[in-house]
Amino acid sequence: MTLRSFWFPGLLFALSACSGGDRDEGRGDPPVVVGGTVTQAEFVSEIEAVGTAFANEQTVITSPVTERIERIAYTDGATVRRGAVIARLSSGEESADLSSVVARAREAGKQLDRLTELQERGFATNSSVDQQTALRDTARADANAIRSRISDRVIRAPFDGVLSLRTVSPGTVVTSGSPIATISDISAIKLDFTVQENFLSALKPGQVIEAKTAAYPNQSFFGTIDNISPLVDPLSRSLTVRAKLPNDGRKLRPGMLMSVRIVSETRTGLAVPETALVAQGDQNFVFVVDKEGIARRTAIVIGLRSKGMVEVKSGISLGAKIVADGTVKVRDDSPVKAVLPGKKNLEESADNDLKLSDEKGSGES
Repeated sequence: MTLRSFWFPGLLFALSACSGGDRDEGRGDPPVVVGGTVTQAEFVSEIEAVGTAFANEQTVITSPVTERIERIAYTDGATVRRGAVIARLSSGEESADLSSVVARAREAGKQLDRLTELQERGFATNSSVDQQTALRDTARADANAIRSRISDRVIRAPFDGVLSLRTVSPGTVVTSGSPIATISDISAIKLDFTVQENFLSALKPGQVIEAKTAAYPNQSFFGTIDNISPLVDPLSRSLTVRAKLPNDGRKLRPGMLMSVRIVSETRTGLAVPETALVAQGDQNFVFVVDKEGIARRTAIVIGLRSKGMVEVKSGISLGAKIVADGTVKVRDDSPVKAVLPGKKNLEESADNDLKLSDEKGSGES
């Protein structure tokens, strides 16, 4: 019993020593990572939003009076010019009244001419001439009033545009304010969208926007900012921006949902791959590899992101060698084997570049 208890712990100690030696030997090889350098890239600051399309001008044409529709003068979706007749309401009674009043005005005019002649000869008084003049003018005013009532029964387009689908028919009795058609000017489209108040300084009238819609997923529509609302919504802290888009092909329609993209700034700056970034709280770091192959964690200040690259505002310089990928295997102030595509590592890459430079120089001499 004593011999066995003495021999067994010794064996465990030996195995433990051998195992520890193996781990130490494995730990001696530096981790292999993907190396890279700090380069320059172009970064674009964008504002994205979603908006609704509206017609350049749009109104519902209604009946100004209660009357029966005598004729519809348009077809569904017709394009009309300003002043074109849309519909005619019955005006038979008004036409008859007009004929009567016009006849009365004509007769009053003739009587006035006779009295004027008699006045010149001294057979008519001034008061009789004035009275007849008033009768003539009253008849003319009544005629103009009836003409206006007849004009109200002819519905015309208030501007150039496209008419809606027809919802009324001849013979329908419409009341004052009843809709007859909707007319829309879609030669241009107003696009209203909201942005957060912190983007206000990046927006200005005349700025170019790009808009897309699900109806034409592979096509972009370009326009300019027409106006910016002077009011900020106190609940959402956003404001409405209105852009205007030309619509020559009449592809865009009022009511469409459109995504908006605005390029507010384009600049060139230092860049590293996103895979090189090590985030810790609100700080960001990269591992910079020195000439001895030691990776040192370096704090940087980042900016915009674009196409897998991150803008570096400060912390490292152009051309610095970094760990571009594999940062999870790297410890601060530890050696790494940084491999570049097609090259063994950063140190050998620098040596090869130097040899190529020397060979080129000797060849030229």
